[in-house]
Amino acid sequence: MIPKLHYISQGNTPEAHLDNIQNACIHGATLVQLRLKNVPLDQVLNIAKEARAITFQYGTKLIINDHYEVAKEVKADGVHLGKTDSCPTLARTYLYSWQIIGGTANTLEDCLSLIDKGVDYIGLGPLRFTTTKKNLSPVLGYNGYHIITETLKTKTPIIAIGGITIKDVADLLETGIHGIAVSGEITNDFTKIDAFQQSLAASLNKEQHHTIENR
Repeated sequence: MIPKLHYISQGNTPEAHLDNIQNACIHGATLVQLRLKNVPLDQVLNIAKEARAITFQYGTKLIINDHYEVAKEVKADGVHLGKTDSCPTLARTYLYSWQIIGGTANTLEDCLSLIDKGVDYIGLGPLRFTTTKKNLSPVLGYNGYHIITETLKTKTPIIAIGGITIKDVADLLETGIHGIAVSGEITNDFTKIDAFQQSLAASLNKEQHHTIENR
């Protein structure tokens, strides 16, 4: 089961990423993604080992961004591959069978390609402009998610990403997505993890109640 809330790590240094991952775990995160950019591979491996130790202590799933070899080495729960990273089918042949593979998408065509390659979830975005990621793809807005999920009608979980705040949760769930990935909003205030989880649960219960009433 893919958790509905993903925390994407941030930090000015690799050590800051670890501090933020620990804070996220302390505040109840169920899945964190270690997202280190422009860091030598040996350092990524060392930080990933420490992140694995932290997340294991709290029972939190750990996803490694980009580096599937590192994900296997540290026995992370999986890997997230960007659009210019390795092909998911190649990573699948390398990883343990129980490890999760997620992929980044911006368009319907991206999603179809990832589904064809057997990913376990799709990170679809961005919802809106954000400075977290360089070379940002075109923003989707709520309508973009609605159009893509309505066309796909896929069982592969869609995780919305990109500048998401608590105010977006209800509207995003109505588009048919499975969950959300958040970085800056949580890094700035880790107590918001509980607020996000409550908002996700409340919106899901409301949606299920609405479905039952309309049967």
